[in-house]
Parts: sequence; C-alpha cells; structure tokens
Amino acid sequence: MFPVIVFTGYMADRLEDVKPTRMDLLRIRKRKMLAENGHQLLSEKKDALINEFFKIVDRRKELRAELNSLLKDSYRSLMEAQMIMGKKEVSSIAEGAVPLEDIPTSGENIMGVPVPSFDVHIPEEKFYGYAETTVKLDEAVNNFREVLKLSFRVAEVEGKLSRLADEIEKAKRRVNALEYIYIPRLEATITYIERQIEEREREDFFRRKKIKAIMESREG
Repeated sequence: MFPVIVFTGYMADRLEDVKPTRMDLLRIRKRKMLAENGHQLLSEKKDALINEFFKIVDRRKELRAELNSLLKDSYRSLMEAQMIMGKKEVSSIAEGAVPLEDIPTSGENIMGVPVPSFDVHIPEEKFYGYAETTVKLDEAVNNFREVLKLSFRVAEVEGKLSRLADEIEKAKRRVNALEYIYIPRLEATITYIERQIEEREREDFFRRKKIKAIMESREG
C-alpha cells in the first residue's frame, strides 16, 4: 500500500565547509547522535501510524459491509412502499423531507495528526401523515436515515485514512533521508576529519622525531 524506497550503491558525500579539527569533529559527532535519535523517534512514529492505519482499514471494511447491507434493506422497503402506494405518491411525500444544511465539522487527533469528524444531526420528525401511508414507507424512511448516519461515519474513516497515509509518507521520506543520506554524510565527514587529524598527527610525530634527531646530531 505504501511505496518502499530502496537505496543501493550509494556513496555518501561528506559535508562541505567543515574544518578537520577536533572541535568540528566533536560538533559533527553530536549532530550524528541527534540525527540517530531523531531517526529512531521518527521510525517509531511511522510504525505506530502504520499500525493505526491498518486498524482503521479494518474498521472501514466493517462499516462498508454494514452500509451495503443497510442499503439493500432500505431500497427493498422503498420498492415495496412504491408498489403499495404508487411511485408518484412516494416521490411527492419525499419532497417534504427536511434537507441537511451546513453540516458542522470538528476534528480529533491521532498521534499528533488532525483528522476530520462530522457532528451530524439527522431530523427524526415525521414529515408526512400516517393516514394514507404504509408501514413499508416508515421502514424505508428509518432505514435511509440510518444509511445517512452510517455514510458520514464511513466518510470520517476515509478522511482519517487519507490524512494518516499522507503523514506516513512524510515520516517515511524523513526516515529514509536520515538513514540513507544525512547520517551517512555525517559518518563520511567524521571519517574524513579523523583521517585528516591522524595524518596531521603522524606528520607532526615524524617532524618532531626528525627535529630531535637533528638536535642530537648537533650536540654530538
């Protein structure tokens, strides 16, 4: 469901504008430690988000199955009401239904990710009389009200999945950037500085040794 980014054959470049000094070495090592800590936290967050994502996928499957079953019952009741009362009469009654307007929305938070939710109030008042209607029409009206409520719950779940999928992709990109680009670049920089320091210390050692030899030869 989520694309996997694979890095192969990549040689990390070192950071630019870094001096091969012990002070810079300590600074880069600290940055590497922070990057590794950040990588671990992001990886844990990504895994938790993925786990939550698939829980919601299972919930969506349940809601869709429930919605499909309820729709079948609703249309069956509607067709039976039309057969008893006539299609035009049912259509005329349906025009008196109160429309939904300005559906209020709110939000909740899943692991720091804002997700949408709906605060839907479905009018329960009767908008037709009982004298010339049938029980099947009552069943159809009640069923379609439940269909409407359930449809909003499905929409909420779909919205959650969309937001979580976006957040998971962001986390994956950041984790991959740290793991395959930034941290290797820091490691390459550390290796470069260490080698430069070692080379300089080696040269200083041989220089001191040579100076000492010259001084000893003069004293002799």
